[in-house]
Amino acid sequence: MRAVEAITVAVATLGLVVTRPRGLNEGVAALLGGGLTLALGLVSLQAGVQLELSSWNIFLFFLGMMALAALSDQSGVFDLVAFLAARFARGRAALLYGAVFLVGGIISLLFANDSAALVLTPIVYALVVRLALDPLPFVFATTFIADTASVGLPVSNPLNVIVIDKFHLGLVSYVSYLWLPALIAVVINVAAFYLIFHRSLGRRFARMPQPEMRPGLRSSMTVLAVVAAAYLVASALVFSLGVVAVAGAAALTINLRRLGMLDVRRLLREISWPIFGFIGGMLLVVRGLGNAGVTGALGHALVRTAGSSHLATIGATVVGTAIGSNLINNLPMALVMTNTVPSLHVNASTRLDLVYSTILGADLGPNLTHLGSLATFIWLFFLRRQGMDISAWDYFRIGIVVTPIMLVGAILGLWLTSGGTL
Repeated sequence: MRAVEAITVAVATLGLVVTRPRGLNEGVAALLGGGLTLALGLVSLQAGVQLELSSWNIFLFFLGMMALAALSDQSGVFDLVAFLAARFARGRAALLYGAVFLVGGIISLLFANDSAALVLTPIVYALVVRLALDPLPFVFATTFIADTASVGLPVSNPLNVIVIDKFHLGLVSYVSYLWLPALIAVVINVAAFYLIFHRSLGRRFARMPQPEMRPGLRSSMTVLAVVAAAYLVASALVFSLGVVAVAGAAALTINLRRLGMLDVRRLLREISWPIFGFIGGMLLVVRGLGNAGVTGALGHALVRTAGSSHLATIGATVVGTAIGSNLINNLPMALVMTNTVPSLHVNASTRLDLVYSTILGADLGPNLTHLGSLATFIWLFFLRRQGMDISAWDYFRIGIVVTPIMLVGAILGLWLTSGGTL
């Protein structure tokens, strides 16, 4: 009975998140689900408060990451990056396409995939329209490479932070397991997109003028370089990435304020506040699933599917997490898996396989459909405001070609880095 209640609450909550009736945002929808979880006694009030307080690092990381992206945009960093990408291309659309992948991958790697998708997309769209190029290949590149490159480091995706925070994993362990899957996925993504969009990439374009060099540009870039280095150090020392992100955002804020360039209203407007309600509410909903035994049953089903095979364990977990990410969104799916894995009676090596497989499935899986991540939702809304209507079918036609190949490549990569035994 409790399991039915927990599943019903989860399905209803995610239904509201996806459909957004009467403009109901994702944060309010998730909080309603979290409140209902508490009201039904699936999670006690005391346990719920403790859960939210213990997740402070996750909340801080999201806040710092979004603030860093917004403040970097204010300082002119992303405008300069767009210009440098266009100059690098020397009038060739194919080279510019490669530059978009490179820049998007670097931003995603060092400053999280949401920053790459949500900040780079408007810049790239404005750039290619100005250059009279077909924007479709370029905007697809921004959202896909954001998720694909987000496997690379713990800071590359907030989901990675959630998972490694749960299992207290360090940078060395993370990179040693995931460097090869990440590299394979990125190569497949870039190669597949060049094949899919090759007809649109044979054009040339005129050079664009250099943007105005704003006073705070150099100092802001220095701050960002320090933050990127601090991310790596903090990951290696298993220190709070949320603290680093917020401290970096505070440093950028002080720098822009000192120069008289800080636009507080714009900053507050560009931070997606509903995400905090979404995380807080879904933490409760997923804990309710765990208390009712649903997540434990899911984990045991994955183990039964995989059997005793090393490769099958990785493959089943990656594919299962990827499918779940497109059914219930990747953040809830990652939360489900972080609650599931600890309940399994497996050895330490298999547990690591499950943890890193979860990261691969949750990071790469959302490329299949537009339902996979909130960043993709916002990406679609932005493009529709520009009059570029990309339907769910348009997205799926690309995702169904590219994502399964990336998942297979990533599975083989993780299998090799984790021992390569059958």
